[in-house]
Amino acid sequence: MHVLLFDDPAIRPHLLPFTFTRPIAGLRCGILTLAEKWQHRLQLPIGYLTEFYLQAKYPAGPTQGPALVINGAICPDDTLVQQVQRLQAGEALYSGQLLVAAHLADASQVAELIQDGFQKTHEVVEPVTIIEQVWHLFLYNGAEIRRDFDLLTKGRQSEPVGDAHTIVYAPENIFIEPGVKIRAAILNAENGPIYLGKDSQIHEGAIIRGPFALGEQSHINPGAKMRGDNCVGPYCKVGGEVANSIFFAYSNKGHEGYLGNSVIGEWCNLGADTNTSNLKNNYAPVKIWSHAAGRFVNTGQQFCGLMMGDHSKCGINTMFNTGTVVGVAANIFGAGFPRTFIPSFSWGGAAGFETFKLPKVTEVAERVMARRQLEYDAVEQSIMQHVFEATAKDRVWEKAVRNEE
Repeated sequence: MHVLLFDDPAIRPHLLPFTFTRPIAGLRCGILTLAEKWQHRLQLPIGYLTEFYLQAKYPAGPTQGPALVINGAICPDDTLVQQVQRLQAGEALYSGQLLVAAHLADASQVAELIQDGFQKTHEVVEPVTIIEQVWHLFLYNGAEIRRDFDLLTKGRQSEPVGDAHTIVYAPENIFIEPGVKIRAAILNAENGPIYLGKDSQIHEGAIIRGPFALGEQSHINPGAKMRGDNCVGPYCKVGGEVANSIFFAYSNKGHEGYLGNSVIGEWCNLGADTNTSNLKNNYAPVKIWSHAAGRFVNTGQQFCGLMMGDHSKCGINTMFNTGTVVGVAANIFGAGFPRTFIPSFSWGGAAGFETFKLPKVTEVAERVMARRQLEYDAVEQSIMQHVFEATAKDRVWEKAVRNEE
């Protein structure tokens, strides 16, 4: 038996720009990605049913034999996992009209079974958490940190704080993995748990409020203020003031500046004193760009900050307006507020944009990934090539140039 996490075609477009470069189940919400949540709970091999251009990096694994096919947009809990495990071959589990999971006797027939239906269907006994919009990631982050904390720490013993100058509140809600280093910080877990991943570091003067999660080998820089409902994924460095935000992995916000109600992809860098607005002056619900709709849509949220796709960067003193969406591999700099939708492979700022051409993107990515002893290989380049072509329609200035020619 193995697990196939599938990209629901009705959901994936609403999770761009993050799903340009990963399956839905590769998204991080809470301590873990959605795929990691299922893997920890089911203890079975995980594969992906995703877009063709992502399959080399996110393979399906075995294509024959029995499999559990699970909607990659759903966050599991104990009750849901029990229902999924009880499914017999040919049976499926639904939440209303949404396919949650199915047990297939032969994974090679997955397309036919999903299209033609199942022998028997069941309804979930409790509401399920579904990541259907980009803002759901930060909206559900605090609850998912709590759920993942219980999953990862049950029956285990935390390492001690081990620093006489660190102040700790509610130590029973703090879990420290081996190799963590903390120096003269404040850890307040009275309002939610704090999880510190293996070999991570909390530097001098940092203030951490739970719920909070720090990934493996990540750093919270001196004097940083983590205000709750924050997840910093593995191999990140974060400073300044951060509230209700997610960093996927390998991304940096090393300096002062505010980030709130935001999601930052992989291999991103926010320059010194970058600030993000997460609340409109008139307190109205925030509208953000939807790649699926091709227009700005109402989130229904009073607080919504920055959504930044993988490999995007911004220079010092960048100011992002409320509800800004930045695509993949954009490079933003200069004075003033840039537009609230910055397409993938943009180069510029408030004064205007041109195209960040693929050879230059490759140069930067190679340098950045080499610093972490990783290669920007042919698989990564192929993904970026596809995204570059798929997002050409968003770079409206390219049309103007072609018309002039």
